[in-house]
Amino acid sequence: MFYQNPIIRGFYPDPSICRVGNKYYLVCSSFQYFPGVPLFESEDLLNWEQIGYCLTRTSQLNLQDERASGGIYAPTLRYCDGRFYMVTTNVHTGNFYVWTDDIYGEWSDPVFVEQGGIDPSLFFEDGKAYFISNGKSDDGVTGITQCEIDIETGKKLTPGRNIWCGTGGRFLEGPHLYKIGKAYYLMAAEGGTEYGHMVVYAKSDSPYGPFEGYSANPVLTNRDKGGYPVQGVGHADLVQDFSGNWWLVHLAFRQIGYFDMYHHLGREVFLTPVTFADNGWFTAGENGTAVRKVETNRISDTVVQNRKEVYTFSNTSFQKDWCMLRTPASENYQFTAEELRLTGTAVTLSACGSPTFLGLRQKEMTAQISCEISVPKGEAGVTLYMDENHHYDLAVQQTESGTQLLKRVCVGDIQYIPLTESLPKTAAPVTLQITASPNNYTFCVQIGEKAYSFGQNQTKYLSTEVAGGFTGVMIGLYAQGEQQSCGKPAVFRNFSCVYEKP
Repeated sequence: MFYQNPIIRGFYPDPSICRVGNKYYLVCSSFQYFPGVPLFESEDLLNWEQIGYCLTRTSQLNLQDERASGGIYAPTLRYCDGRFYMVTTNVHTGNFYVWTDDIYGEWSDPVFVEQGGIDPSLFFEDGKAYFISNGKSDDGVTGITQCEIDIETGKKLTPGRNIWCGTGGRFLEGPHLYKIGKAYYLMAAEGGTEYGHMVVYAKSDSPYGPFEGYSANPVLTNRDKGGYPVQGVGHADLVQDFSGNWWLVHLAFRQIGYFDMYHHLGREVFLTPVTFADNGWFTAGENGTAVRKVETNRISDTVVQNRKEVYTFSNTSFQKDWCMLRTPASENYQFTAEELRLTGTAVTLSACGSPTFLGLRQKEMTAQISCEISVPKGEAGVTLYMDENHHYDLAVQQTESGTQLLKRVCVGDIQYIPLTESLPKTAAPVTLQITASPNNYTFCVQIGEKAYSFGQNQTKYLSTEVAGGFTGVMIGLYAQGEQQSCGKPAVFRNFSCVYEKP
């Protein structure tokens, strides 16, 4: 059978996976978005359902005034003795983990670990809990650092020791330690999470090494596949399926263009087969590369890879599928299956505060987005949001002279409103429409039989290559005042996002 990558589409980077019973569970980075750390469940590795978030309370996660691509980095999900652990980094407060005995329930408050670096991981063996991260060891060696901790308190029981310095690639990060058979495997990412990204690993007879690097490292990378639509392959985690086969979940991104290359959907979750040789070393992918379409006999032909094509208020969960920015004020959000009410504040989308914003990740390059909106005061609309400095907004704004339709373009320090259209204040509810294609977004407003065109803007200017950072485009609904709270909520109805099959 064949399956298609990515298996989880849209901005869901840095995947980590574990198998418990007859289910697989997976988490991803969330950066400045709240709730933090999306949590997924699957029975077959191909079809994933988001079942919630790990960090749902401000006591767990403070993102106040966090700039884009700050906040939560690279979580790891592990299971030991009936308990799930999610360990991660908040770039301003350090490394911590939370735990739960019910994967569908609430997670604990953070347990902090006094070891630096980022991208922490956990490994359990013989009653010991090992904490692994990148950064400097206690004696000042830069690389992969490991200590033992008290899993109840997070207290370090041993000094942080350097266990591997990688293969020489820049930005050694994303370490994970495994025991398979009698050998210990240490896997990491190198090259930076860009076009030179790669997966490397080493093997040892002890969790503290010495570790011998795989002779053909990197074991997985697309850095030499210029122009190929899958790039940035790295940051992987190993999992064994129910039949004993091994796989890597890892991030990669879908590139647009051959010479003028860019990507705007963010880094996504890919699945790549792993094969172990008799000597204990493993290979991955097609000659060490990740591909879009994978042929395999490891997954039953009865498994159908489903892909959701239509997203509405009624078939999504505001608690599970949508997210907000930084530290939202819950009183500004009211929702039912039929409508969403957002009360704007003085905080705008271009600020590093917490604007009234609710977003879904853009999952495909081609889409039709539509939403009916009523705005009694202030401004509200639909935004294609990469970060506070890079977003396209299509909105309705109430002014002293009446109702105004507008499109706002924010690219770096350039912010302008190229098109507006004034309407009588008694105008009927308007429908905002955006058509997404790989290279452009096209904007339109429909009021009854009349359509107002607001032109096109390139997807390129919402790409990582232009904006920088680690996120991807969000399809957001928002409300904001003009230097003050709106007081009255904007009402959003009949939202739909319809994707074309890739």
